[in-house]
Amino acid sequence: MPLPIAVFWERSDVPGAEHALLEPRDGLYAQGTLLAAAPVPFTCHYEVRTGPDWATARLDVRAEGAGWARGVRLELAAGRWRVTGSEQGDLDAELTRNGHARAGLPGCDDPDLLYGAFDVGLSGSALFATLPIRRLGLLGSEVGVSHRLSVAWVLVPSLEVVQVDQIWTPLAHDQVRVADETSSVDLTCDDEGFVTDRPGLARRVTVAS
Repeated sequence: MPLPIAVFWERSDVPGAEHALLEPRDGLYAQGTLLAAAPVPFTCHYEVRTGPDWATARLDVRAEGAGWARGVRLELAAGRWRVTGSEQGDLDAELTRNGHARAGLPGCDDPDLLYGAFDVGLSGSALFATLPIRRLGLLGSEVGVSHRLSVAWVLVPSLEVVQVDQIWTPLAHDQVRVADETSSVDLTCDDEGFVTDRPGLARRVTVAS
């Protein structure tokens, strides 16, 4: 069945974009595509599903570029993440050719490190910020009250999965601050919790329904 909502973001850090089709009823089901020219030119397709509480239940990601393709699947079962990665070709050769460090392998060596993560993140994506915003009800909640989260973070284009600690703080009716060990950024959102502006990453340019 065709998904009813389309959202499009233009990248501001590198040439690129994100397009997502989604159904936000009873949680979220979304299919999306990331395009970026750096660190190497690639396309990344994702499919994510949450429960009615907006906690992530499953994420499938596939990234591909010249001479390589990678995939990763995260599934939550009995409170623990099952992580499956796949690789074809040689992403490292393409990265080093473009002057970048080698990538980690797709997936996660020890999925138990992700225990306690109710949200997933995808680097370069503006959509995934919506998951903790909606799960915690941050829009309209008390300003300045912070929430510390553990997130299963998927690095793109390597699709390595790492555990990341983040602090989410509502600032105003349409703004939320997200911070980690190295950075902090103030997101601007619409009334449904979807990002309209993530400084340094992306700005939403079209919305259709």
